Amino acid sequence: MRLGWIVAAAMLGAPSVAAAQQAAILGTWKFDLKQDQKKEGPRIVIVRPDSSASYGTQTVRWRLVGDSLALALGGEWVNYSLRLKGKNLTLSGGDLNEPVTFHRVGPPTLRPDSIPVPPDPATQPS
Repeated sequence: MRLGWIVAAAMLGAPSVAAAQQAAILGTWKFDLKQDQKKEGPRIVIVRPDSSASYGTQTVRWRLVGDSLALALGGEWVNYSLRLKGKNLTLSGGDLNEPVTFHRVGPPTLRPDSIPVPPDPATQPS
């Protein structure tokens, strides 16, 4: 009987862990050019609670899948290994040749109403 309570408690706690991890990645993140002048890609990334993320003029959809961050790029999900430590967010894998670490510089800014959240590739017709 105790095992049943433990399993039930673990299942009830799982959503709060996922919600805490989601809240932890929300914000404005900056890649420091001084860290590595050779790396290309976004220097500022804004991750919002509406499942949108923006960098430069691009806005994409994001979601958490276990310990990975998935971004909808080019009509498909690209998964990156995600590591959070304090104010640092490190992404690796996916289309990256080597890990990239961003530093949180503030809360997320609002997405302008004129820019829609991109569709979920899983729900787009093929």
